[in-house]
Formats: sequence, structure tokens, C-alpha cells
Amino acid sequence: MSKPTADQSAPSDAFIARFRARASGDVARFDAFMDLALYDPEFGYYRRSGRRVGYGKGTDFFTATTSGPIFGELISAACASLLKGHDLRDFHFLEIGAEPGGGVLRDVAHPFASARTIRVGEPIEITGNAIVFSNELFDAQPFRRFVFRSGNWNERYVRLQHGHFVEELRPAENYAFAALPSSAPEGYQIDLPFASVELLRAIAAQPWRGLFLAFDYGKSWSELVEAQPAGTARAYFQHTQSNDLLARPGQQDLTCHVCWDWLTEVLASSGFSALALESQEAFFVHHASDFIGAAIAAEAARMSQRKLALMQLLHPAHLGQKFQALHATRMAPCANSD
Repeated sequence: MSKPTADQSAPSDAFIARFRARASGDVARFDAFMDLALYDPEFGYYRRSGRRVGYGKGTDFFTATTSGPIFGELISAACASLLKGHDLRDFHFLEIGAEPGGGVLRDVAHPFASARTIRVGEPIEITGNAIVFSNELFDAQPFRRFVFRSGNWNERYVRLQHGHFVEELRPAENYAFAALPSSAPEGYQIDLPFASVELLRAIAAQPWRGLFLAFDYGKSWSELVEAQPAGTARAYFQHTQSNDLLARPGQQDLTCHVCWDWLTEVLASSGFSALALESQEAFFVHHASDFIGAAIAAEAARMSQRKLALMQLLHPAHLGQKFQALHATRMAPCANSD
């Protein structure tokens, strides 16, 4: 069992009470703790008011949306390219998980029938012709944590001890072994994003047709089990990355890489075709090249903020290779819709 770190801020009494209501004997699996810390209606990091994304005081991380409207313009151009041959006025653009007051197309002129957002905590209801978009949605879903020790897989739990949260290892339950390799190097850690798969299944099960497009960071299954010995889980607080996932519950972001193989399998089994996974750089170069060319030409004589933002989104040393885009189309409703 681990001990609280010296800089770990004590959770509030109210958060402790909520944890105890969900836990069994003051112990819960890590994904249950994470669900509470991120999504509890009262205490969750993504449910509290205030800015989380950006560069200013009180923010914790930045992403493509921080670059301003040009990210939305690129998204609009790419979606139009991917739906070439269809009347774009028949499609409703739907963004899942946008920040309050945000939305990638909020300040962008677009050719679609409408653009709206589904906020965290709101029901996901999608029908008809749609473009279903998300940016860093799946990496923020609760995940389970495993470590290989003494010839067996163990799962990380969270225990409340003397007013702090500490880690506790327990033998992994039998059904977890279906996803885990039979053996691994001593101390090898794997963070399994099961909830991201369930979220995508829920999205794909809705009776809609059109384009699915998700920007996120992830790994293939082989990379997760062979090339990530410390796992991919991390926390972000005031633009500082940390491995202390139990500190500041409700005040810091928690994340891990998605498994692209799992998400692709969900789409394929739900009637999607033309599946592709590309780096953010490659995606925009392949599907929004005309827009990029026009934007560069318009800013050729100066190094404007708009040009800098475009470079940040595309350059492989910035966001161009850090994020990937998974996209697919389904031109008939899912099989289990009405």
C-alpha cells in the first residue's frame, strides 16, 4: 500500500463523504475514484465552473481549441471534404464534451444545417444525418490500472486512510484477464480505457448516419502492452504533468491514452466504413489542403497570430503529431435502431 505524497492536498470532507458512499470499506477501484473525481455533479473536475483549458491563470492544460477559430475552420473544411457528394445542409454538426461556453464551431461560419454541443452530464441523443465530433473526449473517460508483479496481474484500488487517498493493490479479477496479456515483465503497468469503449458504443448505437470524427491521443494495443512499461496515466494541474493521480481530487485532470484498436473495432462492428486513423497533421493536410493553402497565402506577408496558430496545429513538433484523428462514415442508421 502506498503512502500519501508530501504535497498531496487533503480532500474535502464532502468529497470524502461522497467517496465513502460509493466505496466498500473505504476502498474503491481506481476507475470508480476517477469517475467521482472528474464527473460527480457536485465535486467533479469537469462539472465545476471556471476555465480549465487555455493559457491563463487557473487553467490546467491547452489543446487544439486554444488556437482559436482556425481549428474550427479546419474541422469544417475537412468534414466538407469527407462528405463530398452529399448536401452538407442536410447534416447537423454535433460536438460531444465541449467546454461550457465553447464549441469548435461557435465562432465559425459553416455549411451545415446546424451546430450544437452536448455538455458533460447531458444525455447523448443523436438521430438523422449528423457529423459527430469530439476533441479529447475519450482520453478523459475513467480507466482501470493494472501492474504485473510476482507472476500475476494486480489491479490498483484507492483506499481512504487517515483523511488521504492511498493506493492499494489487489489480485486482478478473472474477467480482466481476457484483456490482459498472459505475462509481462515484472512491474509492467497497463492502463485500460474500458469506459472509452463503452462511451463509443453508446454513441454508435444511436439511430444516426453520417460522419464520426474524434481527435485524441492514443496507442495501438501492441504499443500499450509492449512499449509502455510505466502505463500512460497522468494528471494535469496548472500546466504541470504529474504521476500523482490521487492528489487534489476534483481539482486536477486525469487522463490516459485510448486504445485505437478497440475504438476502431467498435465502429466497424456498428456499421461504419472508410475507417481511418491519421495524425492530426496528416488529417488536415489530406482533407483540408485547399483551406490550408488559402490561409497560408492570405498570411504570407506577415507572421500573424492566425498563422502561428495554424503552425501549432500542423507542425509535428507541436500538436501535429501529438494528436490523432479517427474518422469513419455510416450512411445508414445502426442495425439496432428503430
